[in-house]
Formats: sequence, structure tokens, C-alpha cells
Amino acid sequence: MAAAVPPDALGRRVACGTDYGTVRYVGSVSRTAGIWLGVEWDDPQRGKHDGSYEGTQYFKCRHPKGGSFIRPNKANFGVDFLTAVKDRYGLNDEQDVQCGTGNTVVFGTKTVEFVGMDSVAEQQRQVQLNKLVDISVRECAVSHAGQEEEISRTCANMRHINLSKNLIASWETVIAIASQVQNLETLNVSENKMRFPSTSTSTSSAFSNLKILALNQTEITWTEVLLCAQGWPVLEELYLSSNNITVLERPDNVLQTLKLLDLSDNQLLDGNQLHLIAQLPRLEQLILRNTGISSIHFPDAGFGCKTKMFPSLKRLAINDNKISQWSSINELDKLPSLRALQCNNNPFMDTEKNPETLIQLIIAKISQLEVLNNCEILPAERRGAELDYRKIFGKDWLEAGGHWNPEKNKPSEEFLAAHPRYPTLCLKYGAPEEGELKGQQPLTLKNQLLTLTIKCPEKPEQKPVEKKLPESMTIQKVKGLLYRLFKIPGSDLKLSYKSSKLEGKEVELDNDLKPLQFYSIESGDCVLVRW
Repeated sequence: MAAAVPPDALGRRVACGTDYGTVRYVGSVSRTAGIWLGVEWDDPQRGKHDGSYEGTQYFKCRHPKGGSFIRPNKANFGVDFLTAVKDRYGLNDEQDVQCGTGNTVVFGTKTVEFVGMDSVAEQQRQVQLNKLVDISVRECAVSHAGQEEEISRTCANMRHINLSKNLIASWETVIAIASQVQNLETLNVSENKMRFPSTSTSTSSAFSNLKILALNQTEITWTEVLLCAQGWPVLEELYLSSNNITVLERPDNVLQTLKLLDLSDNQLLDGNQLHLIAQLPRLEQLILRNTGISSIHFPDAGFGCKTKMFPSLKRLAINDNKISQWSSINELDKLPSLRALQCNNNPFMDTEKNPETLIQLIIAKISQLEVLNNCEILPAERRGAELDYRKIFGKDWLEAGGHWNPEKNKPSEEFLAAHPRYPTLCLKYGAPEEGELKGQQPLTLKNQLLTLTIKCPEKPEQKPVEKKLPESMTIQKVKGLLYRLFKIPGSDLKLSYKSSKLEGKEVELDNDLKPLQFYSIESGDCVLVRW
């Protein structure tokens, strides 16, 4: 007997084994008997043709071999939400039968029938379902909401629902489920290829408490996001990765509570698209991994000034993109609240072969950065990076018109465009002088010998000693050397240094694994030894 085809089969999502697709045709096919379903498969390799057979086009596919015909009995059209929940959590009728909830019991020779045992089992199931707060029915073939109000009667306490990778074909189905969950806070409907409203519709209260929403791989456009967002009044996190979103629009009166936005794996037209979402007032985290952007620019702010765009943005991910110019990194210093950056796998990182120097350059260019590529930036690391940057580009600064005398200090616009933080670093650490920069070889100083004076301030009987040490020498090895000098175990030694450039301040050498150059120690500085 042929399987029944649902009356609304056209456009429905179906599963066939592990493959997913959308029904594009229902009917007969020439020179064959019976009803066929024409399916456009999510994975084109599952298909055979473009929807045509023996010269007749029955349906259309985006991929020339993305479609095929299957018999209805091979297609799984899915189940309602509650059936999936009961199956996933072992609360369906069949399992009650298997567990032996019979209606009769034998006392000696008498068989006593317990009337209403079925309703007792149903009540127990009801209690168990009502206890569920966090529900996952991922890959459970959910295709529709089921009977009206049945979800609200059965699962009243749900707050977090994972509906990813099911057979949901339209946003209306999601609304039908969510409208029955009064306190819904988290919803994941990723990996459901859905139809979304194309025009403004009456705002549903289904998502009035929703804070986290994942719509990855749903084929939603940004225009559709903004239409649906009218019904997300308190949304804080929105995940939209892998949706072929290329252009953005300004979100007027929607998404104003958003704190996190993930646009990763969408090939944006260009970096200027970001200007259209730059006024989201509460946005703290923006994920732009693999979005194809090649540059970042905030035209409203000049050198050394802060932009009015992205006023609350603290964490930015731009890894796996096409950013090739350091000018985009300079621009990030304009963001007033930026604290954490991920920027691996961009062409600009190939311009410097030494990974440590690369990290130092980024740290020096972005003043408020506290975390870079998931690694915390320690105060000593920032100080070292900024002092090195000031020294490395000091010669360029002088040649461009820079001068230690403020009245003569007029660096060119070109220099300031390439190094917008340089004037600030000069104010912080003092302007470099010609004598200090003689023979400087930018970015290639390795294993340079430092002439250091070693003093024991609390042991006046110990005379100061002058030593030449490679700047790549770790603090641990320095302590080994001092052990040979003073016969004091390295674990008992506390080291610090003083520099004329730090106005008498003492800097602790507190990490045994770091080299001297990490602390920006220079020839002529004094290492202080205590025990």
C-alpha cells in the first residue's frame, strides 16, 4: 500500500536516512506509475539531476545535480514537538507498556482490576514533563508544533530549547511552538532551512522573554532578521553564522538590547557594512570570523581620537579574514571600549616573521587591549611592547620631522597615519633622541649584548658588578649566573631593575621564563638583587 502524502507536502522538509531535503514537486512522472516526490537535497551529492526527467522540468534546483525523485514511503515528514520530547526523554506510551504498567493484579485466586491505571500513568508522565527546564530535541525530526495548547499544558516550565537540525520548514512553526512556552529564554533552531516572513507582520509575544537565539545555517537574510526582530524585545545574543548574509541594513528600533552578534562565515560585501550596525548601543561582542572583510575604517574619528561607532564593544573577533594592511589595526584603537581581540589568520600577520614581534606591534598599536588571541596581556608585556615600538620606529619618526623639542616636533601626516599612537607613547615614555637610536636596526635585534650594572642595595659590602648579557637570556638563567657570583640559590633571589627612562621607578623581573628583552631592559640599566 502506498504511503499517504501530507496535503501540505509541497515545501515541507523531509529526511531520507541521514540526508535532508525540501519537497519541490508532488505528482506523477512520465512513463512511471504512482506518485513521486521531487526533492532538492541540502547536499547536492545526494541528487542526480536539476529537477528534469526525459526533457520535462518538474522542479528547479540551485545546483545542477541537487535533485532527485523518491517514493513517499522513503520520506520522513517528521513528528510534532511533544512526540519528539517524549521519545527523547523516555516518556512515551510504548515505554509504559514495556515497563509493565498493567491494569490487573492477582491476589491468590482472585484477579482484581484497577480502574484508571492508564490515567495514573498519564499523570506521572505529565509531572515528569513539567519538570523539564532544559530540553534538547536536536535531530529528532520535529516538523510541527502539534495540537494547539498541548505544549503549554504539558511542558509549562521549559526555559531552554534546542531544536537544531530538524525538519522545520517555516518561522511560523517556530512561533507556534514558542508561543506555548511562557518563560522561554534560550532557543536554538540552527540547521533548519526555513522560510521567513518577507513583509512586516503582527508582532507575536512568543519571544517576549527570549535572551539567546541561534539561527545558524537557516538561510535567513539580514532583511528578514530585522523583520523578525520586532518580536525579540529583550534579545541579548544572536547567532547568525553561515547564512550567506552579504549586506546589512541599519537596525532602527530593533536589536537595541543586543550584547552579542555572531556573523561568522557570511561573506559580507565589504568592511563598510559594519557602519550600518555600528550604532547598536549595548553591543559588547561582535564575531566576524571568516566574513571576507579586507579592511576596517572608522571615518568619523581622526588620528588619536575615539570613534562614536560601537560605543560598548569590548570583544571583537576578526580572525580568518583578508585584512592585509596594518592601518586596519590602527583603526581598532579608535574603539572606546575594546578590551579583547582575535585576529589570527589575516594577511597582515605575514608581514612579520617573528611571532613575538608581531604580538608586540598589535599590543603597542591598541592602547586599551587586555586580551589578544585569547592570551591575557600583562602590564609588563604592554610596557615592553610600547617601549620597543617607540624605539623601533624612532628613526622613522625623526626622519619624518619628529623632534624631542616640542617646538620643533612636526612629524608628517604620512608618519602619523602609519603610527597614530606614536605621539602618545612619546608623552608616556619621553621622546627618543638621536643618540639613543644610532645603529638601530628595526625588528632584527636578536641576542644583542646588554651592558648592565648589577647591585645589591641591601648588601653594601657587595660591590657593583658590570656584566654583558644577551637580551634573549631568561631571568632564570640570570639567577643561575648570580648564584655563581653570590652563592645564593636562585629561588631565594628577587630581581628588579631601574632605568633612567623610568624616572627612578623600579620594575620587578618576576617571571623566570621571560627573557630580559621582554622587560625592555637596555644597556646602562641597573639590575637590583635582593635576598
